[in-house]
Amino acid sequence: MSSQPNASINGSPGLLAPEFRWVTLGMFTLVFLVAFESLAVTTVMPLVSAELDGSGLYALAFAAPMASGVIGMVAAGSYSDRHGPVLPLYVSCGIFVLGLLVCGLSPNMEMLVAGRLVQGLGGGAITVALYVVVARAYVPRLHPQIFAAFAAAWVVPSLIGPFAAGLVAQTIGWRWVFLGVVGLVVLAMAAVVPSVRGLGGGENPEAAFGWRSLGWATLAAAAVLGLNLAARVPVLGPALMALAVVMMVLAVRPLLPRGSLLAARGLPATILVRGLTAAAFFGTEVYLPYLLIQRFGLGAAIAGLALTGGAICWSLGSAIQGRMGERLSNELAMLIGSALGVGAIVLVLATAAFHLPALVAILAWAMGGGGMGLVYPRQNVHLIKLSTTANQGFNSSALAVSDSLGSALALAVGGLVFGAFSGNDSFTAVFVFTAAIGALLLLITPRVRSKVPSHAEREDVATLEP
Repeated sequence: MSSQPNASINGSPGLLAPEFRWVTLGMFTLVFLVAFESLAVTTVMPLVSAELDGSGLYALAFAAPMASGVIGMVAAGSYSDRHGPVLPLYVSCGIFVLGLLVCGLSPNMEMLVAGRLVQGLGGGAITVALYVVVARAYVPRLHPQIFAAFAAAWVVPSLIGPFAAGLVAQTIGWRWVFLGVVGLVVLAMAAVVPSVRGLGGGENPEAAFGWRSLGWATLAAAAVLGLNLAARVPVLGPALMALAVVMMVLAVRPLLPRGSLLAARGLPATILVRGLTAAAFFGTEVYLPYLLIQRFGLGAAIAGLALTGGAICWSLGSAIQGRMGERLSNELAMLIGSALGVGAIVLVLATAAFHLPALVAILAWAMGGGGMGLVYPRQNVHLIKLSTTANQGFNSSALAVSDSLGSALALAVGGLVFGAFSGNDSFTAVFVFTAAIGALLLLITPRVRSKVPSHAEREDVATLEP
């Protein structure tokens, strides 16, 4: 990593060393706030919809940021490769704040959906810009630890976010769930700014901005919106969904490394594995509380404990892989984590199909969360390992796009599968669907191993030559 700005600090003891302290705390806070906002909105949206008389736009309020996030991811990645992640990070935080303000001040549901579009645009760009900051500001041995911290930043909101959001909504109003975060984002940026000013651009700073990629990203975003809306159209819904899927595949190909959709060995397979991981895990998770409430008669709070257990174990799994560092290879971590996640999905399927006790599914999801804690950070680390300073932004955006589109596709198709059956068979059918995605994930995960040395490995060898 001798060519990177952090080359002179290879002896730094950890993430909170003086060289890293403020950028670590600032980035952790930004990830925390994006995560908190995502979970908080889920809690207060029924109140928002009732007050603004917007039940018809309820689903769109969730699909909108998922779609616009794809555009933000691609724009931030393209610019970061040419000129560095500093400006994209500043601009994305500003856009995110603007979206919060629009949502918090919305007089009607249409305006709130527009705010959610803006919010998603900024949130998607923040994610990619932070990945590039990690690649340029931290030495490789710290990458597992910083991504473990990012995972923890998602877990904490999952524990306190819904309750805190509900409390805010009941006491001072749902608008402060949006407006109250604005000042915190500004403070987080104030912590990050001094530490990222010196981060440079890529190897081709004179290249033109990727407007063509941005156009494909816009088409992919439209396909995501169409996919979610088409699922609710009677009779023609399946045909419209199929058209949206075709649009999504055509649009996403230029946004991913060549061979990603065919699971070419190395980086392309890593990108595809991320999408399959998100599709299998989150496609199951959204129906797990529903199963526990409808089939077993559990209260919403008790059913939610299954997700809380998964979140806690996600954090533990992430902490374990961060502590092990390079003693645990990226490839083995991803394989073990994927096996645990898919095993959890199969146990949830067995609970639905064979009427096993609810405790089986609850414990299984804790196991699955631990697996995801291994998988997600190491996918990020592996991506950086296989990237160069010229394509860190593009590859980071590709990973985020694969994650977002994988989730969107699984949720939309899962909804169609769930609606096609009745009664208990609905749960069994949707879990068969996600288990099938999991089987494909296990088949492809071994292909993440690259046959050629990574860019970072070649640079390390070069520094040892006389």
